[in-house]
Amino acid sequence: MNNGKEDSAVLHAILEAAVDAIVVSDQLGKILRANPAAAELFQYDLAEMIGQSVNMLMPRAMADMHDRFMSHHIETGEKHIIGIGREVEGQRKDRSVFPLHLSVGHSEVGGQPIFIAILHDLTLRKATEDALARSQRLDAIGQMTGGIAHDFNNQLTVIVGNLELLEMRGADARQLPLIKDALESAELGSDLTSRLMIFASKSHLKPEKTDLRQVCLEALALVRRTMGPTFDIKTDFPDNLDSVMVDLVHLKSALMNLVLNARDAMAEGGKLLLSLQNVTIDDTYMAQETDIEAGDYVRLSVSDNGGGMSPEAQRRAFEPFFTTKPKSDGAGLGLAMVYGFVRQSGGHVTLYSELGLGTSFGLYFPALAREAGHGAAEIPSTLPRGNRQSILIVEDNPKVRKLSIERIRDLGYSIIAANSGDQAYQILKDGAKVDLVFSDVVMPGTLNGYDLAAKIALEFPKLKVLLTSGYASDVIKTGLAHEKRHKVLHKPYRQSELAERLQALFAARSAD
Repeated sequence: MNNGKEDSAVLHAILEAAVDAIVVSDQLGKILRANPAAAELFQYDLAEMIGQSVNMLMPRAMADMHDRFMSHHIETGEKHIIGIGREVEGQRKDRSVFPLHLSVGHSEVGGQPIFIAILHDLTLRKATEDALARSQRLDAIGQMTGGIAHDFNNQLTVIVGNLELLEMRGADARQLPLIKDALESAELGSDLTSRLMIFASKSHLKPEKTDLRQVCLEALALVRRTMGPTFDIKTDFPDNLDSVMVDLVHLKSALMNLVLNARDAMAEGGKLLLSLQNVTIDDTYMAQETDIEAGDYVRLSVSDNGGGMSPEAQRRAFEPFFTTKPKSDGAGLGLAMVYGFVRQSGGHVTLYSELGLGTSFGLYFPALAREAGHGAAEIPSTLPRGNRQSILIVEDNPKVRKLSIERIRDLGYSIIAANSGDQAYQILKDGAKVDLVFSDVVMPGTLNGYDLAAKIALEFPKLKVLLTSGYASDVIKTGLAHEKRHKVLHKPYRQSELAERLQALFAARSAD
């Protein structure tokens, strides 16, 4: 009898300790047992899962296939899925679908068959694979583009040379205008190949020590004369900005490209912000979020509150010749040139955008060695940790949501997750025990982060809120009152920044 109790205790400990989801069901698919990791993965309470069909954890098509597989196995004993790991799709309580690795085992208890499913979330791996595929695609396009541009430049050299010889040898009055037009077209072709070479990272750069503040101010002096009174242009430059080594000509061209794109995205006018910030990439989380090597950088951000970009446009934004503008308005090389130039400079480009809310580009340039006492603070040897307080994470991007869950759990907090402000508000209305809400600012649906924070302040006044945003500053449609009430943690942020901000909020909560 004691052995049975010991076995049960061991099984319970295994289920509790497992980081992957484990679901035990009978031959009819009724869930007999599940571990906390399964409840967290599928966003159910354990009590909601026990006694229900495993089909609740799958999209409809997958559920139909599962029923057929299990019936066939019970009738014939054939093991088409038993003991064979495979990739499938799961479905959370909020109906969102995500990738899983599934392996199923079969046993008997008291003469009755049971099935044990072990499920591993593949969301992060798939996102990493997609990012790698995009990077490889851009590299392949860059290699092909560089080869084409090189060959085209050779052809243009011959064309321009012969045209100039004709002009020098005394073409008559009728021929000179034709030669002039042809030379101008050849020059345009040369400019086109030059931009292609930048995207291919084969341009000849002449980097020099640069203070990005001065470059931005010079660019804005030109922009203000062309944008008109309907545009509100602001800057956010710190006093202790690091210097960078960068090609000034290419930098100014890249900056003007981004600024003019922002202007075009705000047809009726709007807000444009240029901001600069010293950024230290010093932990695995931040490197994963930005796809950039560890080190010190200066981030130049260009943000607008224009029409925003669709997910498809964001995915292809840096491909040469891709454009959302009318064909007559450009060749689609502006962002490709920006991407190639920054990468060739040893940096990286990030893009945040939401349709109808705006866009923010971040250009990361490696910082020169900092002088003593200048720049970012030292990395703390130990981070402030929580005491299992419950944090509601609100983030619509699945990759960022998963990353946020990992980061905050590593700091010693328990997690509840929501994919929108609307869902988070409903979770709170349903009585979930939450100590703090950590929410993105820009989200689809009725409630963005500021709206959610306002409702919390009104209906749950003791509940603290920490907001985060991928935008360089809150140029999106919000308002100064919100910004004064909530200091936003800007993405990408260091783990130490997150830990310290959470600790400060919980300390303030205790004081209240």
